[in-house]
This record gives sequence, structure tokens and C-alpha cells, in this order.
Amino acid sequence: MATTNTATAPVATTAVRAQYIRDLSFENPNPLAIFTSENQEQPEISVGIQAKAQNLGDRNFELVLDFNVEAKRGKETMFIVELSYGAVVSVDESVAESVVQHAVMVDAAHLLFPFARNIIADMTRDGGYPPLMLAPIDFNSLYEQQNQNQAAVAH
Repeated sequence: MATTNTATAPVATTAVRAQYIRDLSFENPNPLAIFTSENQEQPEISVGIQAKAQNLGDRNFELVLDFNVEAKRGKETMFIVELSYGAVVSVDESVAESVVQHAVMVDAAHLLFPFARNIIADMTRDGGYPPLMLAPIDFNSLYEQQNQNQAAVAH
């Protein structure tokens, strides 16, 4: 007996029209001290991430993910990475107006993250360090946190 699959693929609600690096910086402030030091303990790595969007009209948005990464060993800064990774994102007309911002800030951010993570890994590797592979980010939590911070500032 033949079976037929009548399920259809889900319709994508966001489409990435273009991706680009807006700003990119890698600082290696004192490589001689780091690479010749007897101290080979694991560095402390701090990662800051911010997502922001600008409405371009007609359900098109510019989404920018800003990354700030700093690695220190003791008081010595090993490296600093700053990356602003952007995209032009379109949101499908089928998406309710009430969730358009969520579609951009969460769904589209999830699509962009692997590309930004790869750039950061390549930069740290090319700077003489092991590639830094950032852990996946919960953009939904980041979105909620940014909304709470904006609400707190508004009051």
C-alpha cells in the first residue's frame, strides 16, 4: 500500500536578503608577552552581545549583531574582538504585526549567528590563538532582557 505525504514544508517567515560586516576589529595588544610567558593558564573570556534592528519600510529591516569579546590571562589582555555583523531581513506578510519585531530580533538573529561566529573563530585563529567557537546564543532570552532594560529606562 502506497502512502502519500500530504504535509507541506513550513513557510519561512523571515528572509535574509543581504549579509555584511559593518565593523570589524581584532586587537592583539601585547603578543610577545602572551606568547613568551611561562603562564599558560586558561584565559578568562568575556563575551558581550547586543542585537538591534532598524525598520527600512515595507517589512524590511536592518538587523545588526554587535559582539565584544575580551580574553585576559591574569591582568594581561590577550586579545579583543569587536564585530558588528549586519543583514537586510524581510518579514513575510503572513506574520502578524504584533510578532514582526520578534521575528527579526530572534528568528533572523538565529540565522545570522553561525556566520558571525565563524568570523570570530577565523579572526582569533589568524591572530595566533586557538579559534574561539562561541556557544549558541538564546536570542529569545536576549530579546526579552533587552525589552526589560528598555522598559526600566522608560520608567
